[in-house]
Amino acid sequence: MQIAPAPLEIDRDLVVRFDMPGPRYTSYPTADRFVEAFDAAAYAAWLAKRTIGGISRPLSLYVHLPFCASICYYCACNKVITRDHGRSSKYLRYLEKEIRLQADTLTGARRITQLHWGGGTPTFLSHGEMTELMAMLREHFEFAPDGEYAIEVDPRTADAATIGLLARLGFNRMSLGIQDIDPAVQKAINRIQPVEMTRDVLAAARAAGFRSVNFDLIYGLPRQSVDSFSRTLDEVVAEAPERIALYSYAHLPTRFKPQRRIADADMPSGETKLALFLLAVRRLLEAGYVYIGLDHFAKPDDELAQALRSGRLHRNFQGYTTQSECDLIALGVSAIGKVGPVYSQNVRTLDEYYDCLDQGRLPVTRGIELNADDLVRRTVIMALMCQGQVDFESIAIAHLIDFREYFAPELAELGSFERAGLVRVGRGEITVTPKGRFFLRGICMLFDRYLQADRVRNRYSRII
Repeated sequence: MQIAPAPLEIDRDLVVRFDMPGPRYTSYPTADRFVEAFDAAAYAAWLAKRTIGGISRPLSLYVHLPFCASICYYCACNKVITRDHGRSSKYLRYLEKEIRLQADTLTGARRITQLHWGGGTPTFLSHGEMTELMAMLREHFEFAPDGEYAIEVDPRTADAATIGLLARLGFNRMSLGIQDIDPAVQKAINRIQPVEMTRDVLAAARAAGFRSVNFDLIYGLPRQSVDSFSRTLDEVVAEAPERIALYSYAHLPTRFKPQRRIADADMPSGETKLALFLLAVRRLLEAGYVYIGLDHFAKPDDELAQALRSGRLHRNFQGYTTQSECDLIALGVSAIGKVGPVYSQNVRTLDEYYDCLDQGRLPVTRGIELNADDLVRRTVIMALMCQGQVDFESIAIAHLIDFREYFAPELAELGSFERAGLVRVGRGEITVTPKGRFFLRGICMLFDRYLQADRVRNRYSRII
């Protein structure tokens, strides 16, 4: 199954009509459905039987590094604001305990094909701490020479020497937080980042041999205008990163305390935010980028675009990826992992994290073991998200169901999307049209049993 990367159709009226809050489906069930009844013992049991049935999946590692030297008002990540590097030193000592606990419980091959350091600000760590952390990981896991090893970088905390060190440690992919280059917008979100700083880090990454650099952009930020964001896009296109993530800012000050520092009067109107989105999509497509899905764009020769064309695109908690179905070992506070048919999440605070590890316990606080219905729905949702197509027969064979009978209510609800030209429902398949690719989240929501049951959607960001 393949999805053609072009042509795309952007219908402004449909954007207005079908824009709604909904999950991003980096997993199914989504993380808000995890339960505390799934605990550290349940997770450890699945680590120990990871090879049940003779299956040995490749491994992916995620390390959450929560520290930031300053706060960005828009940020909804789990972070710790501090300038005290003694705190990161202590955190590494406890990370080592967790790495050892997980590795000692894990069965099967320990070959890593994907690594991601996220945060927070991973480059908050000193050079010595980054070297120490990588050594810890390599002590317990084997890193494939052709693996995908990525790190999130704040250009304000990284210079050419830092980038050179990251390359020597084995990183070959990088995501740079840009958000917006306009000084007024940067002041409103408390993230002053001169464009020259970003250019220097990008140049250092290319000189060090990084295979791919991603730029993170956000539209809908305070004080953004069509003119100001157009200048940001001019700079991004000129720098030509291999990948671009174009995120929609979700202003939820009642949920995220730092966002309360953003003045309501500075927020762009809904009409302006829509114009920003349409402008960005048009400009990136004109610049030759391929629309991967949701908020991701890539150059045509990038591995992500190649995976889209060949039907090998996958999705995990870090977004779209070229990696096949991996078991994801998650390390650090709030980190989310996946082993076999289970998801797990670690405790969210440093005190809880340290307390668990002092007791010799894995710091898992909640999770979920997927049942047969979860597994079939996950297959359908991920096929839509990654290939834009669902083949009824392949689902029926893999999960021993009659697709049309099993999903009769969902197929009926697809009618509104079909009449709008967003999907085509054939005798044996569902196909997302070029016009429908911007509405993948809404289409997938119809197959989300949990969401259909409670209809509570205001906890999610809007699709556009």
